[in-house]
Amino acid sequence: MTNKLDNLNLVQVRELLANGQATAVELTQHYLNRIAEANLELNAFITINDQALEQARGVDQKIAETGQVDFLEGVPVAIKDTIVTKDLRTTAGSQILDNYLPPYSATVINKLENHNAVILGKTNCDEFAMGSSNENSSYGAVKNPHDISKVPGGSSGGSAAAVAADLCVYALGTDTGGSIRQPASFCGVVGLKPTYGRVSRNGLIAMASSFDQIGPITKTVEDVAIIMEAIAGQCPYDATSLGAVVPNYSKMIKEDIVGMRVALPKQYLSADLPKQIRDRMLVSIEKLTDKGVNIEEVDVPLLERALAIYYTIMPAEVSANLARFDGIRYGNVVEAEELWQVYKQTRGQRFGAEVKRRILIGTYVLSAGYYDAYYKKALQVQKMLKAELNDIWQEYDAIISPTTPTTAFELGDKTSDPLTMYLSDIYTVVANIVGSPAISIPVGKDQDSLPIGLQLMGEPLAEGKIMKLAWHLENYRG
Repeated sequence: MTNKLDNLNLVQVRELLANGQATAVELTQHYLNRIAEANLELNAFITINDQALEQARGVDQKIAETGQVDFLEGVPVAIKDTIVTKDLRTTAGSQILDNYLPPYSATVINKLENHNAVILGKTNCDEFAMGSSNENSSYGAVKNPHDISKVPGGSSGGSAAAVAADLCVYALGTDTGGSIRQPASFCGVVGLKPTYGRVSRNGLIAMASSFDQIGPITKTVEDVAIIMEAIAGQCPYDATSLGAVVPNYSKMIKEDIVGMRVALPKQYLSADLPKQIRDRMLVSIEKLTDKGVNIEEVDVPLLERALAIYYTIMPAEVSANLARFDGIRYGNVVEAEELWQVYKQTRGQRFGAEVKRRILIGTYVLSAGYYDAYYKKALQVQKMLKAELNDIWQEYDAIISPTTPTTAFELGDKTSDPLTMYLSDIYTVVANIVGSPAISIPVGKDQDSLPIGLQLMGEPLAEGKIMKLAWHLENYRG
């Protein structure tokens, strides 16, 4: 039997609330019931918010008094467990923070609560956001709703799986090298990594501070636009946040795209790219061309160095950022007779294998004798890549590519081979390296009915342009 609350996007939910066809309490209970039914199998949530229904009751009372409904008001949302929420357990997918109750909320959470959003709970993720499959969580792997033998992608796999399985209306994830876009692609939903600094990182448990960004995972491009209007903007607690005016994205995305120019790097047309992914990308190119978009092949040689740049700089920042997690100030401490043993045993027992691997790599590239050879060299090539892409932005509005080199792979398939796992990020890390916005949208399925994602990347602060292209592609009618 079909429920009127099933498979609704943000716009549809707001319409039901505005017309009095549903209450916030009904919506919240509906999603809590769905989570209770599905989470044992999917493992998408780590913690459920026991105050969610109370939040919803407050929203219903406010709507009854004012007759007004904000776009996010009363809409149930799921939050990746690397974003701190006051008095709501936040683990970052790690045993070292198993019992952590933050004393404050992240700026994005405050913004959502100012819009009276209802927080359902915290979603599962790779430990400290380190992974491309969501198999590195201390709380078990998340399963892909399209096929539970497959990974959902990482590190925001819980958020993407929750949206795809209709366990929430939308979710927040974080993206350091593709951790919103890759799971969005694997789970068949929409995911946006904003421009670096567009959304405040205050309250985000840092992995690599110069790459991390918070962004939305949704069912439609229009939902992304609406959420970005709410969460973007400068923050006094984040010196890297940008002061640029936040546009009316939800209006901008429906503007004409005739005459826009899109670049297709020849580096992204590898012979190793599976035919079904290539075919779906070419069909998408045909649709955009039919809408009046000019798409041209370009050469960006340093794209081939992107993974090497990322996997040198990122572990170095991980090494520095995770030094604070020792069980002393907060977290889950292992008792020992001497202080150095407390540090050693706490970090040794509470950190997982991938976290330890990246800390060791990062410490190595920052060490005397290797800093110049690795870390400094990566920063130099990063600067060169930014310059190459700046030349592209002088002529083009966006870069088009697959989101991932494969569709969702089997659970356990790549856990013993980290280098092969890292290749999952080959198309996504570039946006983080240069600070650009990038969006992944579903454009079809493979022969096993697994989703295929397409990525559009733009110059910094060009979220409106890439969302506009994505919206027209999503709503293409021939």
